[in-house]
Amino acid sequence: MSSRRILLINGPNLNLLGTREPGHYGTVTLASIEASVHDRAASFSPPIEVVAYQSNHEGAIIDFLHSEGRDAAGIIMNPGAFTHYSYAIRDAVSAIGTPVIEVHISNVHAREEFRHHSVIAPVAAGQIVGLGAHGYLLALDYLTRELH
Repeated sequence: MSSRRILLINGPNLNLLGTREPGHYGTVTLASIEASVHDRAASFSPPIEVVAYQSNHEGAIIDFLHSEGRDAAGIIMNPGAFTHYSYAIRDAVSAIGTPVIEVHISNVHAREEFRHHSVIAPVAAGQIVGLGAHGYLLALDYLTRELH
């Protein structure tokens, strides 16, 4: 991969991290997660550019994937609730051909039954669940190794 650019995409309600259901998601904010990923990416040699994007709208995420996804080396994505039913986002991920690591802060497999299935996972390079905000850094580390 020639690009050293990683997209960091977060779906619906993740803008409320820090105050939304802290029992499941902790008290870390999305801004803090983005800053941690940016800091880690800057520490690599050469540094990796991270472009963060969050939307509560399915079509906006699809448009972002279409416009930015093909030129990225990889994507870290927490699709939020879209994980479980957005075939449109799944198809966009599949169409662009860029490796995606699906990240979930909580262990979705230990929660409500409807959260156990991801329509994104079959077209993702991997999935990290239940490791809190640290999952984003693990996804970055994996994608960075794949850049070499």
